[in-house]
Amino acid sequence: MESFELTFQIRFIIALGLGFLLGLEREAAGVYRNKPIVAGVRTHSLISMFGFGCAWMYQIGISLALPTGLLAVVVLVAMEYTARIKEGHHGWTSDVAVLLSFIIGAMTLLTKIWVPLAIGIISAIVLSEKTLIEHWVQNLREFELLAILKFLVVTLLVVPLLPDKGFTQFNLNPVNTWKIVIIISSIGFAGYFLVKKLGSRYGLWLSGILGGIVSSTAVSVAVGRIAQKAPEQGKSALQSSLLASSVMYLRILIIIRIIGPQFLPFLWWKLVGLSAVGLIMSLLFRPNKSAPDGANVTTLQNPFEISPAMIFAFLFLALQVVTTLVKSSFGDAGLLILSFVIGVTDIDPFIFSLVNSNPQVTHVLIAAIIISMMGNTLIKGIYFGGLAKNMRKESFIRYGLWTLCHIPFVFL
Repeated sequence: MESFELTFQIRFIIALGLGFLLGLEREAAGVYRNKPIVAGVRTHSLISMFGFGCAWMYQIGISLALPTGLLAVVVLVAMEYTARIKEGHHGWTSDVAVLLSFIIGAMTLLTKIWVPLAIGIISAIVLSEKTLIEHWVQNLREFELLAILKFLVVTLLVVPLLPDKGFTQFNLNPVNTWKIVIIISSIGFAGYFLVKKLGSRYGLWLSGILGGIVSSTAVSVAVGRIAQKAPEQGKSALQSSLLASSVMYLRILIIIRIIGPQFLPFLWWKLVGLSAVGLIMSLLFRPNKSAPDGANVTTLQNPFEISPAMIFAFLFLALQVVTTLVKSSFGDAGLLILSFVIGVTDIDPFIFSLVNSNPQVTHVLIAAIIISMMGNTLIKGIYFGGLAKNMRKESFIRYGLWTLCHIPFVFL
């Protein structure tokens, strides 16, 4: 009983604290925007405690307490909203926040504690970031919104219908394949919008870091074209390309941690080391101070488009088959040669197919992953140097040295 009372008391304090948090945000918003508030710190705290009390009465057998309490709050909010409409004030945000305070207070007692904590904290953040959210929505392009909606629909409808088992002798699992597509697209999606939001404001160096989350190859080509058109931006463009390539190792490491954690002990220090080499390469010279606005955004494709996702899924399955056939026909040497050849194209589906289809980690698999990255690093240097003629020597030196740095990690 003592343990129950302690838990009850802690939950009560959390309910009070979350109501206080929402009320504090609403009251601060009223002060900042010089507008009257519907409910402040005291009201939200009281409503949250009211919700907690109704939930407690529901728990001890008064089954109508919770729905009656919610109905009472809804009626009060409706009366207040009607009065504000007569005065010419519109907007539901503060009224919804009041209802949330009641619901959070009740959930603090009735559910796992992380649920009301998450709802309360996220609600406070959403309420406080009104200007930021409105600005983001205004700058969201229609095709980007449609791409997100299409991808979410396909994900929600397709994944539950896919068979969760391996097919053929290659053990091709549709559910695992699509889950990997979702993980990669989600990470790329975050990077895509970070580039849009922050890239042009802070220059090419930050665009390189954030763009590497989406596609380091695309960034290298994009900034290579910038250096081609504006030679004075050559150093900044090369630094951006190197930074994007450095982020690639960390992005792949994170995804490997999710889909193939058994590889992590053998790879993490190698990928971190190679990423550090690229970072050092990018800091060996002083870049230009400015960069043309917006030059970094338009070349990155929205990773939530359906077509790239489907192409990735196809490549993932195809490379899983090709890798198995090459290894069975030509042995380990064939796999290593294949890894370098694929490295000059798109290494993501190759690496993730290796990780996903091999529960047992071998030195050959680790070497194949490193070799594919070596080929990919080399081709990015060629891409950039081929476009930015004034930075060709610098590009080949840095990317060449970086490529050679992979060799010791192949044998370690």
